[in-house]
Amino acid sequence: MKKRRRLMHQTKAFNYSVPYYAWLLLFVIAPVILLLFESFMDVHGNFTLNNYQTYFSSGTYIRMTFNSVFFAFMVTVITLAISYPMALIMSRLKHAQFWLMLVILPTWVNLLLKAYAFIGLFAKQGTLNEFLTFVGIGPQQIMFTDGAFMAVAAYVQIPFMIMPIFNSLVEIDQSLVNAARDLGASSAQTLRKVIIPLSMNGVRTGVQAVFIPTLSLFMITRLIGGNRVITLGTAIEEHFLVTQNWGMGSTIGIILIIAMAITMYLTRDRKQGGK
Repeated sequence: MKKRRRLMHQTKAFNYSVPYYAWLLLFVIAPVILLLFESFMDVHGNFTLNNYQTYFSSGTYIRMTFNSVFFAFMVTVITLAISYPMALIMSRLKHAQFWLMLVILPTWVNLLLKAYAFIGLFAKQGTLNEFLTFVGIGPQQIMFTDGAFMAVAAYVQIPFMIMPIFNSLVEIDQSLVNAARDLGASSAQTLRKVIIPLSMNGVRTGVQAVFIPTLSLFMITRLIGGNRVITLGTAIEEHFLVTQNWGMGSTIGIILIIAMAITMYLTRDRKQGGK
């Protein structure tokens, strides 16, 4: 009887998991395999290794890779510096979930609309330059700069950094914090020795949620950074939509996937993932 029940539970669990594995196969594994296959094709559909040889021997692509990693790193640092204190304050408020909802609300707005809103702020005759003129500084070149791109990218990614950090802070057992204070730890010591270590899972998740998508940004790069900010995301867009060199675009896509996998490995939970 017990074996029959166990078999029924296993069958039911398998039936429930079929849609998940089907989704994983069709929309994750299959596209990656197709991308890998396409990366070994030239513009005429012939097998070649020249795409990878061109990528690793070209100073332009190496510079794009460095730019992508650098900008993703800077955006991650900026969002983390803003998000952690904000999430810490929100987790201690009376209506914490309400404030979290206000943080999430901007993610409901289309990314293109947000980019155009910042164009109105950063343009030569935009709101920010009007303010600078009013205070006597005068209009500045804000659009199409590295700073403008990182500011907009950080604004877009901040909710995805705040949410996991906020959840990890809320889940901390308050008795541990009280115990640290009872033992004479100051607020700064409690934060450094208790709260931050216990919230590191949220920080790691936030870093993954921000760093990985920022690596492949192209819309904000085009609209806010112009042609002065060149990343692998814009190179992929160029190869697929303009030059029609799908092989080279797929090669860069594979490089990005490898970079994302390395990022997830480096930011994994070592207690669970092993040393």
